[in-house]
Amino acid sequence: MAKKEKVLEITPRSEDFAQWYTDVILKNELVDYSPVKGFMTIRPYGYGIWENIQAAYDKRFKETGHKNMYFPLLIPESLLQKEAEHVEGFAPEVAWVTHGGNEELAERLAIRPTSETIICSMYSKWLKSWRELPYLYNQWCSVVRWEKSTRPFLRTAEFLWQEGHTLHETYDEAQEETLKMLGIYQEVAEEYLAIPMVVGKKSEKEKFAGAFSTYTMEALMHDGKALQSGTSHNLGQHFTKAFDITFTGREGDIEYPYHTSWGISTRLIGGLIMVHSDDNGLVLPPKIAPIQVVIIPVAQHKEGVLDKAYEIKAELEKEYRVEIDDSEGYSPGWKFNQWEMKGVPIRLEIGPRDIANNQVVIARRDGEEKTTLPMENLEENIKKLLDDIQQSLFDKALKAREEKTFIAKDMEEFSNTINATPGFIKAMWCGERECEDKIKEDTGATLRCIPFEQEDIGSTKCVCCSKEAKDMAYFARAY
Repeated sequence: MAKKEKVLEITPRSEDFAQWYTDVILKNELVDYSPVKGFMTIRPYGYGIWENIQAAYDKRFKETGHKNMYFPLLIPESLLQKEAEHVEGFAPEVAWVTHGGNEELAERLAIRPTSETIICSMYSKWLKSWRELPYLYNQWCSVVRWEKSTRPFLRTAEFLWQEGHTLHETYDEAQEETLKMLGIYQEVAEEYLAIPMVVGKKSEKEKFAGAFSTYTMEALMHDGKALQSGTSHNLGQHFTKAFDITFTGREGDIEYPYHTSWGISTRLIGGLIMVHSDDNGLVLPPKIAPIQVVIIPVAQHKEGVLDKAYEIKAELEKEYRVEIDDSEGYSPGWKFNQWEMKGVPIRLEIGPRDIANNQVVIARRDGEEKTTLPMENLEENIKKLLDDIQQSLFDKALKAREEKTFIAKDMEEFSNTINATPGFIKAMWCGERECEDKIKEDTGATLRCIPFEQEDIGSTKCVCCSKEAKDMAYFARAY
């Protein structure tokens, strides 16, 4: 069998960013298109990334007292109609079930676009006393939003996510929960996905339908567009009053609890790709990579090479996710390129010469030169390398974000900057919807968030109308 030397070509980012993104996803078999437009089939390597993201978040949820539940996929139309603002916000995206078998249903059933209404209907049955609060529940599931334009992971008709839904005795407790969960979102995104986040509050225009206030974490992609990567909502008593969720308070009065919801989704995988990856394919942070170390036997037909490779694998896989590529019919060079494309953080090469020298050859996916390591203390040295790669990817992403973050003090500067060098623009804003709309109309940029950390950018006037500003905000074109 002829040895294969070349890995399938990936379109350069500078040539066509959208095609590069699609190439990376399809050629690494993360997803495939399904027979239904807009619905993606997540393949094992892609799902492995999601499982690691899910595990990291689920661990933090449980450490903070949350428990997982599961609620029905289908929601009666009458439940959606109970909260007018909510149903209006989701109406264009709802998919409906109208028949059960051959019979038309008496009432249409919505395939959940989000679960506030079905969950609130159950909470109204269960909650009785203040002693039961808080309700700290979460579910991992999929939702359907009938999107017209789709792209794998970033915007699909069905996607995987989690949605937390909590009830609290007071507004202050609900607000504390809302910000705590946003903090957990940021913590895991930065520590595990190595993606630096800007966190803050959404404008009234951009907040979740039915929310009292919405908070977000925003990431900047390689092409200078923003990606909303997780949101946390203080829903106040909007839903609890609409669904008549009440409890007997400490003084014996009937009260309405305060409600929060929060969610992250498989969209994070799209962010992971667009922040870290390059023209050679995926680059995956070690904490999220399905395979952290791949071992490539060189001259594997020679005596002792495979035995030593499997011996190393047995030692390393006690602590790490390790794969060995001993497939036949492919040259070592082809395998090097293939695993580089798949984004595995460390490639470990072992051949007869290395065995004789009691060493291994190490190639890091984050771009460092090849090095050798002694076989002694290999597990410990691999740990140091993985930790260094994880930090290196975060530092590189933070530097890239800072280089693509600009200040604008008037609309001419705003427009020129975002057209010439897309990225985050920090600008003062008066707080008026008219200015927010005009900025979007004139530049295509939306207000991503009002950051918790307000800065002095050398202006106190609204970038749009020049009136006294209320806040410094982040603007960007976005996915």
